Amino acid sequence: MVDVDISGAEAFFTKAGPDYADAAQAHRTLTDATGEGAEYTGWLQLPQKIKENELHQILNAAQKIRSRSGALVVIGIGGSYLGAKGAVELLQPVPGKGNPKIFFVGNGLSVDYINQVLDEVRDTDFDVNVISKSGTTLEPAVAFRIFRSLLKEKYGANARKHIIATTDASRGVLRTLASEENWESFVIPDDVGGRYSVLSAVGLLPMAVAGIDIKAVLGGAIEEFSSLDSRSPSNPAWKYAATRQHLYRQGRTIEFLASYEPSFRYMAEWWKQLFGESEGKGGIGIFPAYVEYSADLHSMGQYIQDGPRVLMETVVEFAASQTRLSVPFEMGNPDRLNYLAGWDMDDICKTAAKAVRNAHISGNVPNLRITVPQRNEEGLGALFAFFELSCAISAYMSGVNPFNQPGVEAYKRNMFRMLGKPFEPTGSRR
Repeated sequence: MVDVDISGAEAFFTKAGPDYADAAQAHRTLTDATGEGAEYTGWLQLPQKIKENELHQILNAAQKIRSRSGALVVIGIGGSYLGAKGAVELLQPVPGKGNPKIFFVGNGLSVDYINQVLDEVRDTDFDVNVISKSGTTLEPAVAFRIFRSLLKEKYGANARKHIIATTDASRGVLRTLASEENWESFVIPDDVGGRYSVLSAVGLLPMAVAGIDIKAVLGGAIEEFSSLDSRSPSNPAWKYAATRQHLYRQGRTIEFLASYEPSFRYMAEWWKQLFGESEGKGGIGIFPAYVEYSADLHSMGQYIQDGPRVLMETVVEFAASQTRLSVPFEMGNPDRLNYLAGWDMDDICKTAAKAVRNAHISGNVPNLRITVPQRNEEGLGALFAFFELSCAISAYMSGVNPFNQPGVEAYKRNMFRMLGKPFEPTGSRR
């Protein structure tokens, strides 16, 4: 189970402390489906439903891709790719033997990046997994047209066998195309918004192709959701949500999520979207940012230690590293590092983390720690479940709908107008 330590923030609490009664009410609002956006709370039961109904199909599709292709191109934006990319970067940062390369496109408009991926897959067998509720969001739609063209050039009439669509059950341009072209497809549930969809085929199919054990991911998430159903201030999700809201009401408007694992970077990007889209509306919300320690201590460290006191810091740690490495002894001690000879690098990192925590607290930065037992599939699933539940509770505590994103459409309207797109009603469905 994910553990939350708020002792590094307690010195910054008012006498009343975090409002656990408010957290309890927010939790009830969520699970009783009585709040705004209640029609999008299907993610609470999603891991169990996938395990019972769709897991076999996802595993079969992944095995077909792994047996015939050296690469999978995942096309999607926002919640349609961030969770999967975060998982792959965290657990499979370098493809293992027999694992296809996973490329993520359709999340931007850089011609140079698209051409780089085209060059990577042009001379190898590859598949495409296009992920979109509607099929009309510009970035993934354009990328899909480009890579579909390459598939046709490469495979001719058999190109359709190399396309897997993850989309709406019955509506939208992509669903229509998938039905007409007879592509294999998976459904994004109607009651699950994009940024909460990582534990559906949206995230699980790319993970499985990459060689991640998605049964274990789902198992970790199911166990975590069960544990977090506790209605008590000891609930880690309550601790995290209530503490960050308490600090926000005191003017701590920016939250730095930090990790000492470089491979955590895209998990942090997923977290940024989850909390940013869920809470940032109506003129309020904690601004989510990410720093990578210890590298950013030599760039952002000065600002965090000594800049405006509007920050809170949440550090994600893994209790156990995947590997071990000791500092060697060197005769003559030319670099003056023999005082570290025999130290395990993981112990050095944990010592640095303690030093940073103490320095930042003394510099007037509240510190929260989130500890995941292991950097593995079960830990990954638990972390997804923990952040999703914490985010929904925190958003309800702040008085906003955790499941809409009305502001996302503003740039789209401007962009489509400037590009000369024929007018048609648009929604927020990715």
